[in-house]
Amino acid sequence: MTYQECLEFLFNRLPLYQNSGHRALKYDLNNIQQLCASLDNPQETFKSVHVAGTNGKGSTCHALAAITQQAGYKTGLYTSPHLKDYRERIRVDGMPIGEQDVVDFMVSHEALIERLELSFFELTVALAFHHFSQEKVDIAFIEVGLGGKLDSTNILEPIVSLITNIDLDHENILGDTLEKIAQEKAGIIKSNIPVIIGEKSPHTAQVFRKSPSSGFPHNFRNRPL
Repeated sequence: MTYQECLEFLFNRLPLYQNSGHRALKYDLNNIQQLCASLDNPQETFKSVHVAGTNGKGSTCHALAAITQQAGYKTGLYTSPHLKDYRERIRVDGMPIGEQDVVDFMVSHEALIERLELSFFELTVALAFHHFSQEKVDIAFIEVGLGGKLDSTNILEPIVSLITNIDLDHENILGDTLEKIAQEKAGIIKSNIPVIIGEKSPHTAQVFRKSPSSGFPHNFRNRPL
């Protein structure tokens, strides 16, 4: 399989929200959990900062990654979407993942990818976690794709969670009020892990204060910073 064949598979055979709409959405985290378990849970091997919000997620991740890299830490960065090249989504110290790394991952796990009927986003998230683990990054900044609670990135146990702001977006999926949307994005808040709320709002303050009692279904181990 060549890199171009990998891209053909990713964009044309896997469910992609921009092309498939709701068919690409998964309403639980079972697939990404199974996939990452088969990879020995690479997301547990590096520290991470998890960033959700309506606007500013990507720029926040880029800025924090640049600061951390400048300070001398080996830094992973996962963002979406990309502008020109799929590999822009997954970077280590500013350098995108190599084409051969993408090919090797796809070939090595082709049977599992087919069996789990993964979405484009689930596969890309697992690839990012695997790459960061293989590269032994000190820390990775991970941007949520859509919402938060049921986003594939939300199997992370970050050292900090960050929510930039809340506004009306993807109302057909996340809800038609600020409170409902905040509830989805607040799903990245986890017990005993600090959270930073970037923008205060009377519409969402109570939602964040009640989290993580929003029903996040996993038990996380405490890990020293």
